[in-house]
Amino acid sequence: MAVAEPVLLVEPPPFRRDRRVHAWIGVKAVSDAGDALWTIALAWTAVQIASPAVAGLIVAAGTVPRAAVLLFGGVLADRADARRVMLVCNVVRVGVLVAATIWVLATPPTAGVLLSAAIAFGVCDAFYEPSAGTMARQLVRPADLPAYGAAAQTASRLGTMGGAAVGGVIVAHAGLAGSASVNALTFATVVAFIAIWLRPRYRLARAEKEHALRGIARGFGHLSTHLTTRTLVLALSGLNLAVGPAVGIGLALRAHDEGWGAPAVGLFEALLGLGAALGAVSVARWRPRHEARAGFGALVVQGAAIVALGFGWVWTVSLSAFVVGATAGYASVLLSATFSATVDTAYLGRMSSITRLGDDCLMPLAMAGFGALASATALWVPFALYGLAMLGVMAVPLSSRTFRRMSLRQESRRHEPCRRCAS
Repeated sequence: MAVAEPVLLVEPPPFRRDRRVHAWIGVKAVSDAGDALWTIALAWTAVQIASPAVAGLIVAAGTVPRAAVLLFGGVLADRADARRVMLVCNVVRVGVLVAATIWVLATPPTAGVLLSAAIAFGVCDAFYEPSAGTMARQLVRPADLPAYGAAAQTASRLGTMGGAAVGGVIVAHAGLAGSASVNALTFATVVAFIAIWLRPRYRLARAEKEHALRGIARGFGHLSTHLTTRTLVLALSGLNLAVGPAVGIGLALRAHDEGWGAPAVGLFEALLGLGAALGAVSVARWRPRHEARAGFGALVVQGAAIVALGFGWVWTVSLSAFVVGATAGYASVLLSATFSATVDTAYLGRMSSITRLGDDCLMPLAMAGFGALASATALWVPFALYGLAMLGVMAVPLSSRTFRRMSLRQESRRHEPCRRCAS
């Protein structure tokens, strides 16, 4: 069956002059700052009013409902107007935050209130994220997707860092109510921007209306019959499964065993963040000709850097952490752009939800496995196994002629007939 191409509605300007998209990236960064601020407030309040076990349950409470509903969010993203879905989800988020603010001002916060807010946010995320994941393809040309991704990821990282930096100060002085109020304002800003200014330039193909479970099954069926899409989904689903445990618990274990102390962990995290930001920015400055090949190649280098985290002195681990961050930022931008440009747009929401499901469902197992290996063997062993697994898995698509030759500039030219038809 032929793939329906996106239909051009309004000719996008070159990305460097696209003020509307620049503004959207900035608004999303403000929202990410609010989310980081809210996460810190939720965790801090939870540890003040509940036992460590209950506090951990509250912080993680959004993950389970998000994983349970995420595939349905993907079906909705492929069937409905993504912009409207995003608008409704953000309005609900504002409502949840306003309700939490009013409740906390009237009575001291309870574990039940925090748990309810975390679950509500998890459900909203499950519907919002797949629809938001299709917006890049609706706003910019395929050839501009790497530049869009580089700018968006860099702004998001900066927003998250800024929100985390001020989050502790706000919750200390204004409590949970103040933090919820600030985050509500960030979401209100997003609502206003989506309602007034955000207008898609491409109309994507829509999935046929059918039972949601059948739509989910059709999405997995699409994976089984489309090799390129399947490879990209598996790669993006597993993107964090090797690096997440290595940097999440592995670096702390190394610092503890070597006696480097907590400051070393902070140094490693800072270098990871700096490397990721520079890696993302470098895509916009030095664009590779074959995006998929460059992205998968960077992840092969990342696999080697993960292995290197398990060996050497503090300065060698610091260098390896920077390389892990740089390759993560670089590859994420390129492979996300390739994903958005090449996946059939009638399945884009479902494919996006499946990639996110990999993190939600498999990351806890990957973390537990790393910790178990570290306890049962020498500490370098889990670093070596996880890094070599990343290196081996990412070498597979590099052997594919399709990915070695894929270029988003060619993909952009492939859409030219639709532009003429639309005009």
